[in-house]
Amino acid sequence: MGYGLENNDQLQRSMKRRHLFMLSLGGVIGTGLFLNAGFTINQAGAGGALIGYLAGGLILYMVMVCLGELAVHMPVTGSFQKYAAEYIGPSAGFSLGWMYFVGSAATAGVEFTAAGILMKQWFPHSPTWIWCAVFIVLLFTLNALTTRGFAEAEYWFAGIKIVAVILFILIGIAGIFGFVSLSDRPTPFLENLAPSGLFPVGGITIIFVTMMNVIFSYQGSELIGIAAGESEKPEENIPKAIRNVLFRIIVFYISSIIILSAIFPSSELGLLESPFVTLMKIAGIPYAAGIMNFIILTAILSVGNSCLYASTRLLWSMAHDGMAPKVFGLLSKRKVPLNALLFTICFSLLSLLTSFIAADTVFVILMSIAGISVTISWMGIALSQYMFRKKFIKAGGKTEDLQYIVPFYPFVPLFCLGFCSLILVFLAFDPTQRDGLFYGIGFLVACILFYKFKLAKKAESNTNLENEKIL
Repeated sequence: MGYGLENNDQLQRSMKRRHLFMLSLGGVIGTGLFLNAGFTINQAGAGGALIGYLAGGLILYMVMVCLGELAVHMPVTGSFQKYAAEYIGPSAGFSLGWMYFVGSAATAGVEFTAAGILMKQWFPHSPTWIWCAVFIVLLFTLNALTTRGFAEAEYWFAGIKIVAVILFILIGIAGIFGFVSLSDRPTPFLENLAPSGLFPVGGITIIFVTMMNVIFSYQGSELIGIAAGESEKPEENIPKAIRNVLFRIIVFYISSIIILSAIFPSSELGLLESPFVTLMKIAGIPYAAGIMNFIILTAILSVGNSCLYASTRLLWSMAHDGMAPKVFGLLSKRKVPLNALLFTICFSLLSLLTSFIAADTVFVILMSIAGISVTISWMGIALSQYMFRKKFIKAGGKTEDLQYIVPFYPFVPLFCLGFCSLILVFLAFDPTQRDGLFYGIGFLVACILFYKFKLAKKAESNTNLENEKIL
């Protein structure tokens, strides 16, 4: 299906093991943890949040092992978009790629805005747009220089976030058991985790409604697959990165949820902008607000950095498959898809602008696509692995020949598909998220139809021409 672009168009495998390790470890530590965890506890209760994050962690693990089998067997840039095109169908690859691109690039624009607003904590009289511009230039430069530049930046971003969460967990445990005074609050021990306060009035069903927040918190881990095409020794490094997924979920998210639920009543958590900042303050940590806001800024920039990288590589990959304009498939002298990066930045700026001038229309649609793009992508990864294994065995391959194997096949990919589908179904019954679901699904259907009626014949004719050249 590829167009065979006329230049030295191969990306370099310059990501080392430590980069991929920190990319996987820091991938899910972001605003979803620092800002959304309190809201999730408030909505679902301590017990509901724990069940939700554990269930989401199980889904994430299943997605990652499915992605691992595919990425080790075929470590290419574009990853799950390529796998969907290869094993589900070209229209699926096209739709999945563009949906993830729009969602990821739009999210980058939102992160620029969030970072600009956060800077007003230190510089209250400076306009937000100046800081947005500073961070856009910074992240563009990091991504434009070399792939190594992105990897190094993400390595340190992730390192700061991980150290912060570990310190928070230690301070929280000390506060729960009275080793650290929590201002004028009595030592909470585990009283707030009493059975009567585990679930809100809505009961267990509220867990499914808040699952989209959980999935949002866990997004970013699939970046390992996109980075596979630029990592050294993917057959060794990808499985090691994936094995860290379940561990980091339990240690970072579950520990944080238990600590927040033990210290703060769930009704109070809904009122706190960031319970992490509040805990540091009441624990008497000097300059707590400033330190925590810096860490949150790091998390925001990390998300923006990752979104730019993912969107750019997807666009580059689709250009090579005839699913995006050829110009996005060209590389700079530094082996960076600069045209794709420039387009991604422009699209992110469009998202940023629509948050001010078309907040009720265009911006809502962009955020709706971003909201469900990860869930749809996870479903695409699971289905791609299911179809890959079927085709692999049918072609005479043996499971033991694979370097990385999904356990309990076919139950793992099928269960993942079913659970993600169930989450989308429950969104239809939530009035606050129903419109977003319909916009997102509508965009997906529009992409499928566009490919079938506009690009399918062109792709077929290009394939025929390539075959004739070979003959």
